[in-house]
Amino acid sequence: MKTGMIRKLLIANRGEIACRIIRTCRAMGISTVVVYSDADARSLAVELADEAVHIGASPATESYLNIKAVIEAAQRVGADAVHPGFGFLAENADFAYAVINAELLWVGPPPSAIEAMGKKRESKLFLENVPLVPGYNGENQSDDALIKGAANIGYPVMVKASAGGGGKGMRAVYRPEELAEALVSARRESRQAFGDDTLIIEKLLTQPRHVEVQIFGDYYGNVIAIGERECSIQRRHQKVIEETPSTALTPPLRQQMLDTAESIGRQLGYRSAGTVEFLVDADKKFYFMEMNTRLQVEHPVTEEVTGIDLVRWQIMIVEGNPLPEREVFSDGHAIEVRVYAEDPANNFLPATGKVLRWYETHNTGIRIDSGVRSGDEVSVYYDPMLAKVIAWAETRSAAIRRLDLALAQLQLLGVRSNIVFLRRVLTHPDHLAGNISTAFIEQHPELLSDGGDVPPSVAIAAAIVKVSSLGNNRHFWRNNANRAMKQRFKSGDAQIEVLLTPNGRSVYSAQIGEGKHQVQVFEQIEAQISLSVDGHRQHIAYAEGDDNTWWLHVSGTAYALQWQTPLPLPGSRDAAEGALHAPMPGKVTAVLVEIGQQVQKGQTLLTLEAMKMEHRIQAPHDGKVAAIRYGVGQSVPLDAVLLELAADGG
Repeated sequence: MKTGMIRKLLIANRGEIACRIIRTCRAMGISTVVVYSDADARSLAVELADEAVHIGASPATESYLNIKAVIEAAQRVGADAVHPGFGFLAENADFAYAVINAELLWVGPPPSAIEAMGKKRESKLFLENVPLVPGYNGENQSDDALIKGAANIGYPVMVKASAGGGGKGMRAVYRPEELAEALVSARRESRQAFGDDTLIIEKLLTQPRHVEVQIFGDYYGNVIAIGERECSIQRRHQKVIEETPSTALTPPLRQQMLDTAESIGRQLGYRSAGTVEFLVDADKKFYFMEMNTRLQVEHPVTEEVTGIDLVRWQIMIVEGNPLPEREVFSDGHAIEVRVYAEDPANNFLPATGKVLRWYETHNTGIRIDSGVRSGDEVSVYYDPMLAKVIAWAETRSAAIRRLDLALAQLQLLGVRSNIVFLRRVLTHPDHLAGNISTAFIEQHPELLSDGGDVPPSVAIAAAIVKVSSLGNNRHFWRNNANRAMKQRFKSGDAQIEVLLTPNGRSVYSAQIGEGKHQVQVFEQIEAQISLSVDGHRQHIAYAEGDDNTWWLHVSGTAYALQWQTPLPLPGSRDAAEGALHAPMPGKVTAVLVEIGQQVQKGQTLLTLEAMKMEHRIQAPHDGKVAAIRYGVGQSVPLDAVLLELAADGG
């Protein structure tokens, strides 16, 4: 591998890691180029980079995994080097060879090291004097051989894809009768994900700690370990929270693991950044698991305690510089969480949609690496990780407290996320005490609940901002000062009805069910309302999404409330006659019922177009259509009676 000065770097990746590399390069005086797919044409990385090259359609196989397209992009813009980031082609030896053969600098380890560590089976056969979990790594891949291997190891066992990563092709097997099915499914998943269905079997360590060591190597044979990272909090075998130093290690055990990691680096003739991953059992014995021959998602925690910019070190090494002659020391504690667009209550199902609002604060000791902003789309094509939030402090407890506050203040509206789940994990008594393992989330299913009831302040804020949007300006309330309005929302399966009555300038009475509240609005500006409910003042961020869904954020939690048709007020003439009013000026686009037709509660009766949106007028109760006042195409004023609905028996 050749070395040389880098003036222009192509980043073969996307999202937050591309943005992270851009910022380091900018500080080093290096211009950057990103490649992008159709889905990322308006991404933050494309905006931040000095240049960008379109390389294909949205599916990764047609863009970010297209080696030829990436190399041609680098040559087209005259790049000196290629940085793979993590994921996609970062651990693809063929890509590394292609970069080198194109006479470009490869910001990564030797392709031979990628090949040697790319498969779990081969890596364990390659390395010497490394503690391994008892297992079967044989060439015979028949079911009989694997079943016999598992029997020799003793149950429980873990079936693993040799070429795997990210939890794919992994199956925990607790009884012999479960193994045959696990082999079939693990092979199938491994073949689909990696094009290789070779399996290994290891003794399943119950409740181990997952601890990894960051190493660096240069062109002069130097390899150093610069600390460990605890990565035990995982879902679906994928890391969620990482920190350093690990609460699992004693000083002697830490030194043994650092020495072992350095030994592995020297055996490989390793250069650039790499991570050696270990499992630590309850008896404080550690075992080599695998090596990731790239930068890790969780590298910022190491940077925060050491003061080292690992991307900068990668670039310095490929430029031919030796590792800096400085003592690496760790100061304080750093912890990181990964913010995903996903639904923890639904088995962490990935979420997609438009980010209506993304707002982050940068408090003391807080770092946020993100590649998202308001208006971006979270697509189905890529990993749903949106950002990493990292906290540093002098102690672990102080770092956790800082991180919890940063997450409470992080506003993500428009898509479901794991933010509340992360805060629950961070502040769980066992996590605070450092009593964690890779089984932590499985052992605490209460962490996965969907968040509970909508607070009155959120429902009231939703009603106020919705009514304001109907009038399109503050004069709406002035023109309806003597008329109470009842707004209905749906949150999950729950119906929420809010009765608002103006009592003066910016002062209202609100009723939700049997609860009555006094409300004062102090300020309502774009995307935020400041109000007090029964003397409790809060700032609530909001945004309107599709399908009349209002997203609101307060006290570290986001809520999605879908607006329903306003209801007639109880006791009024309109209520007695079942009159349904136009919630705003607009035009009737459809009348879906006829006079005399029997309808059910919630059934859409008429649709109204206003403010470039279609609003559904729905039946508030079962009944019969008594009158239809407007037809398709007719314009209606605010508050006009659209239909009259007689209750059953009326």
